[in-house]
Amino acid sequence: MPPECQLFGTLGCHLCEVAEAELLPLVEHGLMVELIDIGEREALYDEYGLRIPVLRRIDTGAELDWPFDADQVVDFLR
Repeated sequence: MPPECQLFGTLGCHLCEVAEAELLPLVEHGLMVELIDIGEREALYDEYGLRIPVLRRIDTGAELDWPFDADQVVDFLR
């Protein structure tokens, strides 16, 4: 079972939408991804505002910055 992840982004972010689309096939195969809107908390905005979208593993805290594709995500989750 793949680790649970968080995807940091915000509404109206085109790259975030592209990242979600890239993750969708993996979600359909069991990957759990929580979408986190950095606009809702100042600390998250300060940390991720210039980096979004960012995929973060909940188990290790490791982060994968954009750009990434499905193959890179699979490697990241191993």
